Amino acid sequence: MLKTVITLSFITILSAGAIAQTDSATKPSEVKTLSLKQYDALQKGDDLYNMSWAAELNHYPAPDKVLAVKDKLKLDDAQVSKITAINTELIRKKKEMGVFIIRNERAIDSLFRIKKINDGNLIYYTNRYGIYQGELRNAILQACLKTQKLLTVKQINKFERLQENK
Repeated sequence: MLKTVITLSFITILSAGAIAQTDSATKPSEVKTLSLKQYDALQKGDDLYNMSWAAELNHYPAPDKVLAVKDKLKLDDAQVSKITAINTELIRKKKEMGVFIIRNERAIDSLFRIKKINDGNLIYYTNRYGIYQGELRNAILQACLKTQKLLTVKQINKFERLQENK
């Protein structure tokens, strides 16, 4: 199992490097193993990998999307306040995890570049990468869960109709 996780993490990192070479031809990111698009998304807290889909496809909307149509959903002041707080915390967490992922990528790149990579530190940093991705996904899905709990069935149905018409 551990070998599978390490292999998958390593493949993900290698894939990120391949994408970085393609995207960064015009303007490279500050981390050569990340494309400019990936680097910018991690810094801004964007969900580049659609980590919210498991929730959203099953009627647990993302807080930012609910806030974007709050008037159409007729959210009351308490709902707006609570969902805004959820969204604010989610943005903070996504940016925090982005910083950790970028630092981790720099460490992996540096270890390879200076030829100090070994089984132990490779396992450590690739496992860290998985932990950061997991923590990020948990934060995103938790925000969707909390948001859904604040909405009425009628609001959720209306939200889904609005999303379908986009």
